[in-house]
Amino acid sequence: MTVIHEIAPDVFRLSIYVPDFDMQFNHFLVRDEEPLLFHAGLKGMFPALREGVSRLIDPTGLRHIAWSHFESDECGALNEWLKLAPRAQPVCTLVGKLVNVDDFSIRPALGMTPEDVLQTGRYRYRFYRSPHIPHGWDAGLLFEETQKTLFCSDLFHHFGDVEAMTTSDLIEPTRRAMQQMQQGPLASYMPYTPQTETVLRSLADLDPQTLAVMHGSSFRGPSGQLLTDLADVIKNSF
Repeated sequence: MTVIHEIAPDVFRLSIYVPDFDMQFNHFLVRDEEPLLFHAGLKGMFPALREGVSRLIDPTGLRHIAWSHFESDECGALNEWLKLAPRAQPVCTLVGKLVNVDDFSIRPALGMTPEDVLQTGRYRYRFYRSPHIPHGWDAGLLFEETQKTLFCSDLFHHFGDVEAMTTSDLIEPTRRAMQQMQQGPLASYMPYTPQTETVLRSLADLDPQTLAVMHGSSFRGPSGQLLTDLADVIKNSF
């Protein structure tokens, strides 16, 4: 079942909870003249997610499908969406386009750098590279400049079937999740690198007002300090 909440004007969180993992998989639809979906989702979740999207827009009218890094829960169902929506284009970092997506996707991707702007009508987006944050050489985070929504991917990942939106601190739930991950086979899934603190501080400088979190509650409010503090959480999880 897909649970839908509007976390910012025209930004809808489509959440599918998986009890076996005690984890939400969250996808974000921005309703605009050219609708944008952030996270194509797993192939197995495509029917449920398609039904959820259809409650908000005609899914065949989807125009942009974006994600952070090449991973199944981020873009596994990309081609299913592209077949359904004939005018949709994949959107990712330029590195992602060159090293992964154009070989995998049935249509070429728009590979973006921070200098590139994607305008979908009322809203404007830039893609900021964040190598290995959360994972992968190709990683980047999408920022909507008009409302200052940062699409965080796995940053601030926490477990549970939690509320859609919070104004509380995300640091402690994230710290607990990082500690839990370190005890299992997925240890070191979010590495700390010499770039980590610099990248997170640069994202904090964008002054996000909403954090759209892939696994767990999204956050509403000034978010710069959370992003700055996240570097220590990642560093101390090892």
